[in-house]
Amino acid sequence: MSRIDEIISEFSAVASNPGKQMKKFMDAGKKMIGIVPYYAPEELVYAAGMVPVGLWGSNTKTISRAKEYFATFYCSLVQLDLEMMLDGTLDCLSGVITPTCCDTLRPASQNFRVSMKKLGKFPTIFLAHPQNRLPEYGIQFCMDQYTNVKKALEDICGHEITKDAMKDAIKVFNKARKARRDFTVLANDHCDIISPNKRNSVLKAAYFMEKDEYAALLEELNAELAKLPKCDWDGIKVVVSGIICDNPDLLQVFEDYKIAIAADDVAQWTRSFRTDAPETDDPMRDLAVMFANQDYDTILFDNKSNENRRGEHVAQLAKDSGAQGVVVFITQFCDPEELEYPYLKKALDDANIPHVKLGLDMQMRDFGQVRTSLQALSDILSI
Repeated sequence: MSRIDEIISEFSAVASNPGKQMKKFMDAGKKMIGIVPYYAPEELVYAAGMVPVGLWGSNTKTISRAKEYFATFYCSLVQLDLEMMLDGTLDCLSGVITPTCCDTLRPASQNFRVSMKKLGKFPTIFLAHPQNRLPEYGIQFCMDQYTNVKKALEDICGHEITKDAMKDAIKVFNKARKARRDFTVLANDHCDIISPNKRNSVLKAAYFMEKDEYAALLEELNAELAKLPKCDWDGIKVVVSGIICDNPDLLQVFEDYKIAIAADDVAQWTRSFRTDAPETDDPMRDLAVMFANQDYDTILFDNKSNENRRGEHVAQLAKDSGAQGVVVFITQFCDPEELEYPYLKKALDDANIPHVKLGLDMQMRDFGQVRTSLQALSDILSI
């Protein structure tokens, strides 16, 4: 087994069994804080000496207990997060941060709070990001919110989160973000080695590992990949867009039809590490500025939305990465993605980039319809 295979196997082991990784932290006496999407300041958790754990639903569970708190039209990602809190899967956590970036997450944050308090479980930390994030008042509002999160984390960890610890955390996370950005470029150059499932495993593992350990291992993988000549891929390449698409069976369909992922605009993947935090002497402001600089995102307010900037961003991503088409995954009941699709379609059509739109739910087990659509796209692009 090559060193590349060994490293990918390490990432895959973490991504496929996060519960085992979380038990490892618990056995080591480390406290863990769950991070509900999107854009929570994980650096504050790390600076507190605790481990941030990404909560992105589950590919194996069925929604049952969460139905008591949620209407049926809530997206499965959010419902499955609560399901795992209710059924004991996440009892190892010491707290959860609940951002409110979309119309589902805003009321859901209160469902999380009420249910956890009712059951006497861990505290939930409410986080409201500003919609107008770029003006100075938006940055100040974000800093105030992050300060509230910091105080709540200090109550959990039992000590002050120092400025120096925050600055060190930002450096570690910036390093991890850069390593992931470098990896996505190398994965495109070596899609004969980095299949869609392996690509997902490497990126998903970041949500369940200490960021310094993760960054060091990923930098080693990047160095090994950089030694190899670029592959002459005889399949097709696409850009993937959406909130989440990490189901192994789903990604296997890509592999069956020799469809490589050249780049992505997925919230769980590259949107989460697209932007770095500045490294100044004011780390709280640095974190707020990083959020302010987030862009081209369906769940964030865009005062220039009439210019169709995000649609053009995805189209340009396809051109820059050498992709021949785009696969758009629309999470079921996700209003921002559904409302955005006509504008995304227009931008792709204007750029003459073929695409296919696929509905996705985290409780899907049968991907026959996806298989049919991707086979048709593969046939068209091959011609």
